[in-house]
Amino acid sequence: MKKIAILALHLGYGGVEKSIAALANILCEKYKVEIICIYKLYDKPAFTIDERVKITYLIDSDLPVRVASYKTLLFHGHFIKLAKKLTTDYFSKLKIVSFFKDGLSGIFMYPKRFSVMKKAISESDADIMISTRTFLNEWLSVYGSQDMLKIGWEHNHHHNNEKYAVDVVRSSKNLDYFVLVSKDLKKYYAKKLRKYKCQCVYIPNMLDNIPKRLAPLESKNIISVGRLSTEKGYIDLLKIFKQLAKRHKDWHLDIIGDGPERDKLEEYIKTRQLEDKVTLHGFRSKDYIDKMLHQASLYVMTSLTESFGIVLLEAMSHGIPCVAFSSAEGAREIISSGKNGYLIKNRNASAMIKKIEDLMKKEDVRKQMGKEARKSIKQYTKEVVQEDWYNLLEKKVKR
Repeated sequence: MKKIAILALHLGYGGVEKSIAALANILCEKYKVEIICIYKLYDKPAFTIDERVKITYLIDSDLPVRVASYKTLLFHGHFIKLAKKLTTDYFSKLKIVSFFKDGLSGIFMYPKRFSVMKKAISESDADIMISTRTFLNEWLSVYGSQDMLKIGWEHNHHHNNEKYAVDVVRSSKNLDYFVLVSKDLKKYYAKKLRKYKCQCVYIPNMLDNIPKRLAPLESKNIISVGRLSTEKGYIDLLKIFKQLAKRHKDWHLDIIGDGPERDKLEEYIKTRQLEDKVTLHGFRSKDYIDKMLHQASLYVMTSLTESFGIVLLEAMSHGIPCVAFSSAEGAREIISSGKNGYLIKNRNASAMIKKIEDLMKKEDVRKQMGKEARKSIKQYTKEVVQEDWYNLLEKKVKR
């Protein structure tokens, strides 16, 4: 049995981490699978991983999670919150020594993660190794065995950031394959990598569960799911819903997720007196989200950017029509405007309000679009995506 090793930064909460868990779960049905993970952030992975998958942690520390939270608060200018968090984590507990110790650990963390991962890659007996981050692509290229099949797996969109795209190309040019989760990214990087040996392949992310029943689409609920961060555009969603709520007082907006923008959103809701019309549910389990999706009649995405848009697919799996701004690159690949939802160009809020309102008024239209939405997910099912990965791995293993 061939062995596959998947290189990961951590197995906490995140889109990449969810995809890693899903991939490991389908590959272990045919291969021996190990996830080599730099950081152990929690007692167990955030997403369910098949017991047949071996998980190897290289650094047992939750420091990266805390440091990341400090950086996020600092980046968004939340200095008071940063001070409060540092006080809670250290000063209120008189952990002054721990504060300076962790500070020094943070400085030396990056060299340590390089050394432990370099050793893990060079000593691995895997036949195939899959990298899930740009810096891991580079380490795999340099330290992976010559006999090992080396595959990079890119989840993020470059968002016209030339520096990021250059880094991606540089890190992946010496790999055997580079897997992209969207057709747009595959076309983009295939052109950038055409003079190198690395071959680009399109394999989308997959839906790990398809509901047996479609949402009735008879409720007066709009839903949106995602991290409450600036790039998700939730303030724009609240502004749009505020206009809709004036004319449709019996409709409700549910937002599921958490993040650095939550306080800002709560303040907006309170000052505009939308408390009885908008609910921020915070971070919730997959079962909870599925239940809320089944009770919704419309999904709205106001992201400024979106690499793939797995939440759109999850909504469509319930038979829910979706409305999104075309600035969300992933939405452009998933939504067929006028068929299974609407794509709104140029972040035109008025145009989005009109399309949402049309679907709010016309139950028959949203039900027809919901049926088309359900049909749209066929290429993203576990069976299809699993076969795509098997075809890639088998073709190269037998070369």
